Amino acid sequence: MLESGVESWPFAQALLELSKEKSGQKQAETNTSQFLRTLSQVESKLSDQINYLTQVSTGQPHEGSGYASQKVLQMAWHRLEHVRSWVNELDRLKASHLSATRSVSGNVQNGNMTSSGTST
Repeated sequence: MLESGVESWPFAQALLELSKEKSGQKQAETNTSQFLRTLSQVESKLSDQINYLTQVSTGQPHEGSGYASQKVLQMAWHRLEHVRSWVNELDRLKASHLSATRSVSGNVQNGNMTSSGTST
């Protein structure tokens, strides 16, 4: 028999368990069940991580991420810049048209237009 207090040591408990034939088998089954539960939990967590990484890498919105919002904002800025370039082009065309109209109307008022509509 072991000295008092030594029985509480993990290795001592293991030795005591191994010395008992039925209890050892039961303990082995318990340990195996616990291992399988732990393995199942690890598998579940890995699956969750793989799903999360799949969402992140494909740009899908996912909980806890600002990626989708950031992508929407980036696209909005791109559209804004595109609209600004259109407006600038329209302003340029308007100014060009107004300038041409003023020069034609100025020539007509001065009587400098020929019958073909060109200035002299």
